[in-house]
Amino acid sequence: MISMKKYIDKAENYILKTYNRYPVVLDRGDGVYLYDLDGKKYLDFAAGIAVFALGYGNQEYNDALKAQIDKILHTSNLYYNQPAIEAAEKIVESSGMKKVFFTNSGTEAIEGALKVARKYAYNKDASKEYEIIAMNHSFHGRSQGALSVTGNSKYQAGFVPKDCVAVFADFNNLEDVKSKITDKTCGIICEVVQGEGGIYPADPEFLKGLRALCDEHDILLIFDEVQCGMGRCGSLYAHDLYGVKPDVMALAKALGCGVPVGAFVVGEKADGALVPGDHGTTYGGNPFATAAVSKVFDLFEKLNLVDHVNEIGAYLSEKLDELTVKYDCIKEHRGIGLMHGLECEMPVAPVITKAMDKGLIIINAGANILRFVPPLVIEKEHVDEMIQILDEVFAELS
Repeated sequence: MISMKKYIDKAENYILKTYNRYPVVLDRGDGVYLYDLDGKKYLDFAAGIAVFALGYGNQEYNDALKAQIDKILHTSNLYYNQPAIEAAEKIVESSGMKKVFFTNSGTEAIEGALKVARKYAYNKDASKEYEIIAMNHSFHGRSQGALSVTGNSKYQAGFVPKDCVAVFADFNNLEDVKSKITDKTCGIICEVVQGEGGIYPADPEFLKGLRALCDEHDILLIFDEVQCGMGRCGSLYAHDLYGVKPDVMALAKALGCGVPVGAFVVGEKADGALVPGDHGTTYGGNPFATAAVSKVFDLFEKLNLVDHVNEIGAYLSEKLDELTVKYDCIKEHRGIGLMHGLECEMPVAPVITKAMDKGLIIINAGANILRFVPPLVIEKEHVDEMIQILDEVFAELS
């Protein structure tokens, strides 16, 4: 049997090094636990970066994918396919929006959303060079267009020409956003909860203010719910907690629960901005990926997952508050639903490494913030297990 070290050495030889990976080769999952090639067990509080909402090995989900494999995987968008139609209906009906376009990732969903905003403005007046207002400390993806609205210069440097960069305002600062609006503004994009930027939920008045601004100036409001959507925050879509409807919404991650799939959804105002020939994808909306999406919606309803998130999320929040009080090195606890962060006085890389040694997988959101985005099916016993390990780690590091 090939050892983990030999596999890691092979990876370093053959895979482009754009990640500093942890020295573990994950082999399989069961429920909310992962196992490496040596059989070591890990409690997973990362869920593949907020992807595996249903946990690992859900039999109904697996059976749905196996059945679709035996039927057809790909047709292209030159033809209709049943799973895409069923998945689209579930997204549109549950969101109260109008139409959906399936992509292969969250980044592609953002790209499409930006095109919708620009085309909406272009259709009204083709004489201008339009610009987007985005938020500082935001994260929207790694492609050039998504990076252009990502409010962190370290990601943009060397990749995004200066004339393509968005206009940036401070998150949760409505007056700053107002000051940046010009006759070239075609849209405003923000995460409902900033993820990579440090787990910052939007203020209700901020989102309501953005909606009013977009209505006043006849521009489009884009919500990025790639990470915070699909039940993560205690409602199926995070913006529903605020009573604010976007014109375009980007989804991915838990939308497919492990199968690479994303989508952008347009409301009534944005419906019709794109026409045949304006946008496309070879793989987006293929029968395999959308069979996953359709089954995810079925299982969310069957498991009553949103209510479960609210129950367990409240318990997780309580336990993280207790940990914050106990250790001076923890500055602040922020979060909502099952999306939480601990801001620490020091870099959290040693915390993550020690936790992994003890059988707990957690990730960061910036150098000094621990991020907790576990499978949505965790129970209180898993929260207790996580807290016990993290308590040991902070005690040792303190």
